[in-house]
Amino acid sequence: MNKRKQVIVVGAGFGGLRVVQKLCKQPVEITLIDKTNHHLFQPLLYQVATAALAPSDIAVPARAIFKRNKNVHVRMGEVVDVDTDKKKIHLENGQSLPFDYLILAPGTRHSYFGNDSWEKFAPGLKTLSDALDIRERILMSFEKAEREPDPEKRKHHETFVVVGGGPTGVEVAGTIAEISARTMRKDYEHVDLDLLEIILVEGQSRILNTYHESLSEKAARDLEQMGVKVMRNSMVTDVNEEGVRVKVTGDASGNGQSSDSKEVFIKTGTVIWGAGNAASPLLETLKVPLEKDGRLRVDADLSVPGHPDIFVIGDAARQVNPNGRETPAIAPGAIQHGDHAVRVIRADMAGKERPAFEYFDKGSMATIGRARAIAQIRNWRFSGFFAWLLWSLVHIFFLIGFRNRFRVMAEWFWFYLTFRGGSRLITRKRMKPEPALQDQE
Repeated sequence: MNKRKQVIVVGAGFGGLRVVQKLCKQPVEITLIDKTNHHLFQPLLYQVATAALAPSDIAVPARAIFKRNKNVHVRMGEVVDVDTDKKKIHLENGQSLPFDYLILAPGTRHSYFGNDSWEKFAPGLKTLSDALDIRERILMSFEKAEREPDPEKRKHHETFVVVGGGPTGVEVAGTIAEISARTMRKDYEHVDLDLLEIILVEGQSRILNTYHESLSEKAARDLEQMGVKVMRNSMVTDVNEEGVRVKVTGDASGNGQSSDSKEVFIKTGTVIWGAGNAASPLLETLKVPLEKDGRLRVDADLSVPGHPDIFVIGDAARQVNPNGRETPAIAPGAIQHGDHAVRVIRADMAGKERPAFEYFDKGSMATIGRARAIAQIRNWRFSGFFAWLLWSLVHIFFLIGFRNRFRVMAEWFWFYLTFRGGSRLITRKRMKPEPALQDQE
């Protein structure tokens, strides 16, 4: 009898999960390895960070998903090295596993562009742990403001800075504005809404710059109507425990041109980072050239150049179609990557020629707040309530499991009616005496 092929999938995100789901019916043995024990629905991670949803609403244990598939073996662990010559992967505990096919879907982490010390003061949003950390920072800010009699110090606690005008930054800023103006006003009697300030800092001339300009401007207007100050042409130059230093290189409002350059310091105790991504350092062990952001430019079949038995998919891969269009680093792109990797493996097993990957653009959507969103599908562009409804239905559809779909739908319905999120718990931090604020020039 022919020995079954050993397929190792690293990463239980959208791409890795798709590979296992599509390949588990084939005569192969599959090992799924992830640092955590769950699949995370990342597009809704910001709602955990802003206390609208609980972690269990958007995460499912990987073992539960594949409990009926006897040829799927789930391991919680971290892959630290890939031996391309011996076709083995090495885990952090010293174990090694051989493979016939290796699919790397490690995703990305937030990048501070060489300023990693900023992470302590400005956490990014990629994992459930990140989301819970941010959630508690936001809630603790209101707790501190509630007991602070000094208006200047209270202003420090009621100022929130979100760095990065991409979908994550926009969604976080919009949600903080909503819960601050409605939910927190009811929960905290001494919180002063006149002192409340939510600032979105973007280095480019417009937010959501992958969308059509009209949608980008509509999103900016919506945010400003919700009370978010949008600072464009603004680069962060320092982050510390007292706030954020920003260099404004043009017109921060986006309403015109300016050649002036100035630096401003924003006093705040809550900074959330969403400005950049960097690929997993695991790709460096492949010993092949990488892009500046650490991603790997894959061949037409998504395999690693020179290693047809190793694939890189999802956010960690850079794939460009013959027409010059690059696969975007979003969930549909990762899912299509996963589908194609399985297609290639099946072609190999059948002795057929490998097909080339081509991305099918199903459109993109971003939500700004309650009944506010933008959507771009081919040549059609939507905004407002219809785009928000479409965004909601698509995200419900892609959630894993009926229980999660039902719970998220119920939470959204309740939040839509009451503006009250159901997960406003502080479990890991305690109040500490506040240090005196230092003047910044």
